[in-house]
Amino acid sequence: MKTLDNKVVALTGAASGIGRELALALASMGSHLALSDVDMEGLLAVQEECEAIGHPVHVALVDVSDKKEVEEWASEVNEHYGQVHVLINNAGIAAHGTIEELPDEIFEQVMSVNFWGVVHGTRAFLPFLKRASQAHIVNLSSLFGLVGIPGQGAYNSSKFAVRGFSEALTQELELLSPHVKCSCVHPGGVKTNIARAARFVGQQLGRTDPDKLARRFDKVASTTAEDAAQQIIAGLLADKRRILVGKDAQMLDALQRFIPSHYHDIVMRPYRKGLQRAKRSK
Repeated sequence: MKTLDNKVVALTGAASGIGRELALALASMGSHLALSDVDMEGLLAVQEECEAIGHPVHVALVDVSDKKEVEEWASEVNEHYGQVHVLINNAGIAAHGTIEELPDEIFEQVMSVNFWGVVHGTRAFLPFLKRASQAHIVNLSSLFGLVGIPGQGAYNSSKFAVRGFSEALTQELELLSPHVKCSCVHPGGVKTNIARAARFVGQQLGRTDPDKLARRFDKVASTTAEDAAQQIIAGLLADKRRILVGKDAQMLDALQRFIPSHYHDIVMRPYRKGLQRAKRSK
């Protein structure tokens, strides 16, 4: 896809973070936007910002984990604009805790939003996307869809699932509907509120202090949400199958490919040190 000018773009999780920056960037490029989120107040604020620099924006309150809501939204967007060219499955949530500690309901919620939200969005919009001469699906995975991380079992599961789903989808589209492309995005540390909004459970990896962990995340996050949005859009326009956002994503992607059996030791090093400090302080 060479341009996003006058293209209809449907975007989930648009009220904040990467979603907000994607919406603003797309508005500045002349896209016609259909934005959704579970935060209507934030969504309306983004709508106002986008309309100040671009076309009128269609917004909807949508829980991506609800298949019926997503299907109704897809039909509504197609009816409103008469066509859809791009779908960006961006909505996501996080949870922190070991696999043993995480309650089923939190694990299921993470999977429902992060993975099933992508599945629902793709399946609901695909019939409309296939009608366009050129179309594109962008699915947000994560750096944690490339490497496993202690305390992120639910998030890892959801983002690895998005990666596998996207890779299979890419191959199917190339065989059956080559005018529809698919990109899977793996952002590294991006300065958003996802860490602060995460559910924190358990003590097995040391006492969980949400504020402390969020501050630590902010320190290591190497990419702004604005920069992440620009890299995602550049990858979309280049029809990239995989979009790595940030130097940390590129580095760890290379690490897990070249030493897939040993990257675990590197990843676990700070956690081991943290557990040792916790034992000494008792």
